[in-house]
Amino acid sequence: MLRLLLSFGLLAASLSVARAQAGGVVPDTVRLTLPEAEQRFLENNLSLLAHQYNVSLAQAQAVQARLLDNPTVYVEQDVLRRKVLRPEVPEGTPGSEMIFSVQQLVSLAGRRKAAGKVAEQGAVVEQYNLQDLLRNLRYQLRTSYYDLFFKQQTLKVYDAEIKSLTRTVGLYQTQFEKGNIALKEVIRLRAFLFTLQSEQQAILAEMAAEQTDLHVLLRDPSGVQYAPVVSLARVRDLSLNGFAEQQLVDTAQVLRTDLNARRASLEQQNLNLRLQQKLVTPDVAVGYSYDRAGSYINNYHALTLGVALPVFNRNQGNIQAAKGQVAGSKLLVDHQQLQVQSEVRQAYQLAARNDQLFQSTNRDTAPFERLMAGIEQSYAKRLLTVVEYLDFFESYKNTLVQLNALRANRVRAFEQLNFVVGKPVFKAE
Repeated sequence: MLRLLLSFGLLAASLSVARAQAGGVVPDTVRLTLPEAEQRFLENNLSLLAHQYNVSLAQAQAVQARLLDNPTVYVEQDVLRRKVLRPEVPEGTPGSEMIFSVQQLVSLAGRRKAAGKVAEQGAVVEQYNLQDLLRNLRYQLRTSYYDLFFKQQTLKVYDAEIKSLTRTVGLYQTQFEKGNIALKEVIRLRAFLFTLQSEQQAILAEMAAEQTDLHVLLRDPSGVQYAPVVSLARVRDLSLNGFAEQQLVDTAQVLRTDLNARRASLEQQNLNLRLQQKLVTPDVAVGYSYDRAGSYINNYHALTLGVALPVFNRNQGNIQAAKGQVAGSKLLVDHQQLQVQSEVRQAYQLAARNDQLFQSTNRDTAPFERLMAGIEQSYAKRLLTVVEYLDFFESYKNTLVQLNALRANRVRAFEQLNFVVGKPVFKAE
């Protein structure tokens, strides 16, 4: 029994040291409101900043697609500059041969304009992709923020109970050493304390993960610990009243950036099909040629015109491929619309269930708090057995932990609804 008691003591001590190390690496704690977090996120998030270059790249490609082809200049000069030895060449005529030509490619059927529209639409697709990345990262930021807040509230419950129970264990250890109580009672108290400390460590590990997510999202290389600031009154006031399910479905069909990206991609495929059809008409090369002394007359001037005859290659394969891409994009748009509708309905029902459970739950913890205030004294006076004493502790802890979990699940359900709708309809900050 003494060996068992010693093992409990060593384990409890090691957990205390671990928690001290986890919380003592960086003592600074920074209070952070959600608007402050979102502002820092928009300014500093590396993923957003990196994806903005994709938009700039697509816009630059749209500019490039509209540029005219450069003219081609051809010059040929006799390097020895020999005299032209022809009887008909009059005296005083430049003696060496030189040829000069310039050629410009001219696009017909509006090919360049069509190519520019395709590239511009590509930039629109990238802008929607950027907005969808912002939607996903903002959802991760807000859920991590609220999860961290409610875990910190739960941790306070464990801190208070562990502090109280540690004091009780110390007192009863002294009484055991004096021979006033049995060893099994001390072991039972230490076992429950060990359970609380183990659960506390699990919460600390989850909080560390949330802290890491916030630091990455905000691009904060420091080791400060964030303390979210949340108004429980505003959390309590979250409600679906005034928002019908179909209304939110319709809103999502308009605002969802992933769906708009699909639609923009479909439009890009339609524009590409028009471009491929225009490419059937060949480009024309228009030019000017000058030959000083190599033609049937001196100082020969000529206009040139070149065109590829669309006999064998009429861009049939690319047109067929473009039609296939349009058909596939239409199916993807239909699929995305159905997915958006389903996601909104599921999220709405989840939020409704969580809100109903929250509203029907008795959230008044004052009776528990008043009861717990006298539990230690009642146990010290031997008015309660150790089983009753620990049962009160367990009930109090479970009530507060489950209440915080209920609040967290409810807020997460509303945030998920915001996420699938495509805009922050419900706010608690």
